[in-house]
Amino acid sequence: MKISTRGRYALRMFLDLAEHQHDGYIALKDIANRQNISKKYLEQIVSLVNKSGYLQSNRGFQGGYRLAKPPSQYTVGDILRFTEGSLAPTPCVEEGDSPCSRGLDCATYFVWQGLYQTISQYLDSITLQNILEQAKALGADNYII
Repeated sequence: MKISTRGRYALRMFLDLAEHQHDGYIALKDIANRQNISKKYLEQIVSLVNKSGYLQSNRGFQGGYRLAKPPSQYTVGDILRFTEGSLAPTPCVEEGDSPCSRGLDCATYFVWQGLYQTISQYLDSITLQNILEQAKALGADNYII
C-alpha cells in the first residue's frame, strides 16, 4: 500500500490547521507557504474534504479554514480515507461484497484481512493531537511526511 501525495499533503494541511487552531480562520495561501505545498493542490484537497464536516470555512477578507473539532478528534485513518478512499490492501477485504469469486474460500484471505485490520487500527489510533505532541517533544516545527 502506498499513500499518495494527496493523502500526505492533506495530513500536513490538517496538522497545520491544528497547530494554528487558535488563530481563527487560516488562508490556504498561508498553509501553502508554511508547508511548501501548491495552493492549487490544497484547493483540490479542500474540495474533497469540505463536505465531510471536518472543516469550517469563512469567505471574505478574514476568510479561510479551520478545524470543525478539536485535533484530538481527528485520526490519521479518517483523513486518509477521505483523500485515498479505502485503506484496504486488496479489494476482497473492502466493506461490502467481495469482487473476488473465491471469497472467503481463498487461502490467503486471512493475510489480507489481518493486514487491513492492522493498518486500520494503527492509523485510527493516531490523532492530530498525538502528532502535534510528538513533534513538540522532538522539537520539530515542520510536518514533512
